[in-house]
Amino acid sequence: MKGPHISDGPFLFWKNSLRASPDLSELRKSWGDSPLPFEAVSLTLSPKKSEGVFMKVRARSSLYRFATILSILLTVSGCGYNKIQGLDEDVKAAWGEVQNQYQRRADLVPNLVSTVKGAAQFEQETLQRVVEARAQASSIKLDAQALSNPEMFKKFEAAQQNLSGALSRLLVVVERYPDIKANQNFRDLQAQLEGTENRIAVARKRYVESVAEYNKSVRYFPTNLTAKYLLGLDTRQSFSAEDTAAKPPQVKF
Repeated sequence: MKGPHISDGPFLFWKNSLRASPDLSELRKSWGDSPLPFEAVSLTLSPKKSEGVFMKVRARSSLYRFATILSILLTVSGCGYNKIQGLDEDVKAAWGEVQNQYQRRADLVPNLVSTVKGAAQFEQETLQRVVEARAQASSIKLDAQALSNPEMFKKFEAAQQNLSGALSRLLVVVERYPDIKANQNFRDLQAQLEGTENRIAVARKRYVESVAEYNKSVRYFPTNLTAKYLLGLDTRQSFSAEDTAAKPPQVKF
């Protein structure tokens, strides 16, 4: 009595062994009196071993898939990796200049307040608002890493706008005091304040332009894939377009 054809037998029992691991006697019964042309034990996989084999296959498949996606990201339009890095550095540099100019203005406030304070019957409430506004603006620190945080950025911007408004009111009130306007020290401080406000406006403009270019690279395909998955970058916040924020205080002589 001849057993099943060898092209059917081993393949059939191999498939069955992966699912149920049949007993060796069943293999021999199927082949009859003919000797087995293979080691039957080698065709049998236990459920634990077969599960381990399939896990390794899946892991390798996932690794190959990830490597393929990564290679695509690195080759499609150059993936924009270097461009995004450059734009990110531009934003940081522009923000650093904004911070420098705001700090320069804050440093002028104490001397300005001291000069005005000596005038008889000067409005103390106006001076107090300037002092408090400066303290609030100086207390809010926002480094380049936090520029993607909308809440922190709004707090920083609001504090700086508050100081701008307080300084504007102070300069308006000074107009009613000819003796203060005639003080040379006060005139020098006015000139420095005016120059600083102009520098702030220029620094803000450069920052807004840098952020606009950076945000486009973070949002547009395919560079958005590089920004998100390779660099972990997000869009940066920019200054609002309010007229009061864009105009420096008017300094009159």
